[in-house]
Amino acid sequence: MLDVAIVGGGPAGMAAAIAAIRQGLSYVILEKGALVNSLLHFPTDMVFFTTPDLLEIGGLPFVSPHEKPTRSEALKYYRRVAEACALDIRFEETVTAITRRQGDSGSHFHLTTSRRSGGDAAYEAGAVIIASGAYDLPNLVGVPGEDLPHVSHFYREPHPHYRRDVVIVGGKNSAAEAALDLYRNGVGSVTIVHRHAALGDSIKYWVKPDIENRIKEGSVAARFNSQVVEITPTHVIVDGPDGRASLPADAVYLLTGYRSDTRLLRSLGAAVNDADGVPTLDADTFETTVPNLYVIGAAVAGKQSGKIFIENGRFHGAEAIKAISSRVRTSPANP
Repeated sequence: MLDVAIVGGGPAGMAAAIAAIRQGLSYVILEKGALVNSLLHFPTDMVFFTTPDLLEIGGLPFVSPHEKPTRSEALKYYRRVAEACALDIRFEETVTAITRRQGDSGSHFHLTTSRRSGGDAAYEAGAVIIASGAYDLPNLVGVPGEDLPHVSHFYREPHPHYRRDVVIVGGKNSAAEAALDLYRNGVGSVTIVHRHAALGDSIKYWVKPDIENRIKEGSVAARFNSQVVEITPTHVIVDGPDGRASLPADAVYLLTGYRSDTRLLRSLGAAVNDADGVPTLDADTFETTVPNLYVIGAAVAGKQSGKIFIENGRFHGAEAIKAISSRVRTSPANP
């Protein structure tokens, strides 16, 4: 019987595990992929919006020669943290179900997992922290052709698209940065399709003027107030102010945002807003409407994934662990 099971091995889950160690609690991290798996979906050469110190967890310093660290530096930092703290992380082990059970000392959680290497496993824990992030489930556009092999919801690098035509759907940071990266690395053409009249105001301050100037000079094409209606193996069909158009596309990136997975929460009866996917939480402890079930990190934001980043979500775990530790130490089984 563990004191806490942590679902997700990203920065928020790692920070919660470090807090559990320091509180003397038994724990395990169950991660369906690799360490900080969401960061693997980021563009290979991505630069973070923030400074290194704001990505730190557990008080362990993140040293970088750059004002804004790279994805590669962040991956290296979190590997070093996992080693320094000897974190117990079970990789490629997906939590498939969580149920509540009643025991001699009260209720607890039963977690069932599926391992990539084969077979299922089970864990018992007095508390569960969901730290599954909000970058694995893309917001689907819902048009024919979205599942074609040349269509992706994650942009990684420009090289495969050299001298090719690329269409990007979206109008925020991911779309702007991908368009600039492609333009500067020899694509045949890059076109942004966005449903609104202009790019989003939340685009990084050093990226926004760059992409706007590239659009103005015609280096990057843009179709505003336009909707994708179909994707074919060779084209993207859009409806816009000038009617329907067919855009050549050897590759299509649907960078329309991401959301957290609330299926485990809902299966346990935790209250989740149907409109935005945001779970109902205690503002101080991040506990859901189900006792001893917590949500931290980007999963707190539901579909509004742009509201929680590493720099503010990294503190959630310590607050949840503080509440769990208080209950463990005052329970009848642990006088």
